Amino acid sequence: MNHPLHAQITEVGTRDGFQAERAFIPTGQKIEFIDRLADAGVPRIEATSFVSPRAVPQLADAAEVMAGVDRTRATVLAALVPNKRGALRAAEAAVDEMVVFVSASESHNRKNVNRTVEESLAGFEDVARVAGDAEIAVSGAISVSFGCPFEGEVAPERVGQIARRFQQLGFAGASLGDTTGMATPPLVAAAVAAVREAAPGLGLGLHFHNTRGIGLANVMAGLGLGVDRYESSFGGIGGCPFAPKATGNICTEDLVYLLEEMGIDTGINLRKLSAIACDVETAVGHELPGQIMKAGPRLDLHPMGSVRVAEG
Repeated sequence: MNHPLHAQITEVGTRDGFQAERAFIPTGQKIEFIDRLADAGVPRIEATSFVSPRAVPQLADAAEVMAGVDRTRATVLAALVPNKRGALRAAEAAVDEMVVFVSASESHNRKNVNRTVEESLAGFEDVARVAGDAEIAVSGAISVSFGCPFEGEVAPERVGQIARRFQQLGFAGASLGDTTGMATPPLVAAAVAAVREAAPGLGLGLHFHNTRGIGLANVMAGLGLGVDRYESSFGGIGGCPFAPKATGNICTEDLVYLLEEMGIDTGINLRKLSAIACDVETAVGHELPGQIMKAGPRLDLHPMGSVRVAEG
């Protein structure tokens, strides 16, 4: 198998996760979680989003969050930006990286940002100029890369075409999003092949949801193809608020556990990460689907005295 020796994990819980919560997570808590993630060794964090506060009120404090986090660590702090206005705000906040997003299907893009796909792509030229002037890197995310909840199948070639546009704009990479959990290992292989053919050399990441229970199986498919960048959220929190019945992202602790057990280095302290996930669960006030945060690694042994001896 062509598994990489190292994988870069991007934590998206503080953006993708918190935006899906009904309750507003206090700014101070968001800052604390980001700082703790950096301390745990997470190399890249999608910290917040500079979208309209009316559209996503849970992230209305984006500037305050970026101003409050510890910027002395090596962790890359990225932020989602929808347009030039968001890019200007992100540049003022001195984010390390801007992330733009577009859907691979027209209907989902309309639902998400009320634009055609081409209108979104054209708008990214303004974002690229703002980022370039501020010497900030830009990467792109392609939502519903493996299937659209409104249209059904998404042609891999369509994903490749968008990735090529990203490359032409000078973006650092593309992340293929499984927004409503429709990916399967064969679809992962087809999309990765299409992007590599259309935009050779473009950095490639994968963002899976566990909606149908095969999120980590899709990671395995990506690893077999040599993909070494993955996005996930602590505790498995999050999901697209504009996608019907969408459920959470794959869980960062579960992903890190899988990779480390396979001998793939992440540089992340799993115990610290699990502790963060448990505290996030408390903060949001409901159970999260992560497994390692509950069970621990397989060699977390139990004393014999903690188990009742069977009788008879």
